[in-house]
Amino acid sequence: MDNFIHSGEWLALASAVVWAVAVILFRISGFRLHPFGLNLGKNLFALALIVLTTILTGASFWPAAGELKTTLLLLLSGFLGIAISDTLFLWTLKLIGASLTAIVDCVYAPFVIGMSYFFLGERLTWVQLLGVVMIVSAVITISRSDSDNGRGPLTRKNLALGIILGVSAMAFVAVGIVIIKPVLKDIPVVWATGVRLLGGTIPLLFLPLFPKRRPDFRPLLELSTWKVLAPASFLGTYLSLMFWIGGMKYTLASVASALNQLSTIFIFILATVFLKEKATPWRILAVALAFVGAFLATY
Repeated sequence: MDNFIHSGEWLALASAVVWAVAVILFRISGFRLHPFGLNLGKNLFALALIVLTTILTGASFWPAAGELKTTLLLLLSGFLGIAISDTLFLWTLKLIGASLTAIVDCVYAPFVIGMSYFFLGERLTWVQLLGVVMIVSAVITISRSDSDNGRGPLTRKNLALGIILGVSAMAFVAVGIVIIKPVLKDIPVVWATGVRLLGGTIPLLFLPLFPKRRPDFRPLLELSTWKVLAPASFLGTYLSLMFWIGGMKYTLASVASALNQLSTIFIFILATVFLKEKATPWRILAVALAFVGAFLATY
C-alpha cells in the first residue's frame, strides 16, 4: 500500500462511497427494525468480523499496549460513540430519511473542532469558523425544506426531532473520539475498534431483558432481516472504518477528512435515486452549504 500512488486519497474516497451505500441499507433495514435492534444487530455482526480478522491476522486479543486505563477509555468511547450516538443516528435516519440525515451529520466537524480547542489545545482558524457557520446554516436551511422522507410527508414535529437527535448523535460521537485521540497512536487499530464495539454493544444487550423492549429486537431472529442488515453492517460498521483509518494513515488528515465528507453528496444522490427522497431546491442548497462548510472546517 505504501507504494501505491495516492493510496491514502483513494482509501479516504472509498470510505465515503462505502459509508454512503451502508447508510442507504441501514435506512432500508430501519423500515422494519427499531433503532435499538438495528444498532445491536450491526454491532454483533461487526464484532464477529473483528474477531475473525484478529484470528486470521494472528494478532493478539490483548496486546501489550492494552493497559487498563486505555481499555476503559475505549469502552467509554464505544458507549458514547456507538451505543448512544449510533442509536440516535439510526433514529434520525428513520425519522427524516437519508438525505437530510447526511446534512445534519455535518455538524460533527464543528463539535470535534470545538472540543479539540477546549480539551486538546488545538487552535481554530477563521476559515474553520466560516465552515462552522456554513454547516449551521445548512441545518437551518433544511428546517425550511418542504420535506418527504421517502415514506410519505415529513411532519414538522418529526423534522425537528430528527434534527435534535442527529445533532445530539454527532455531539456524542465527537466526545467519544476526542477522549481517545491521545492514546490511539500507541494501540493496534483492529484491537481498538473491537474494544470500542464491545463498549457499544454490551449496554444494548441488557435492553431485551425489559419486556417492553423485546419487540424491538425480535426481527433479528428472522433470517430475512439479515439480507440487508448483514451487508450494511459489513460496509458501514466494519469496512468503512478500515478504509477511513487507512486514509488517515497514508495521506494528510485534512485531505482525508475532505474526501470523507464526500459521503454527504453520495448519500444525497443515492437517497434520491434508490429511496425516492425528493431533491428539492432547499435540500440542494443545504447539501452545498454543508459540504463546503465541512471542507472548510477541516481545512
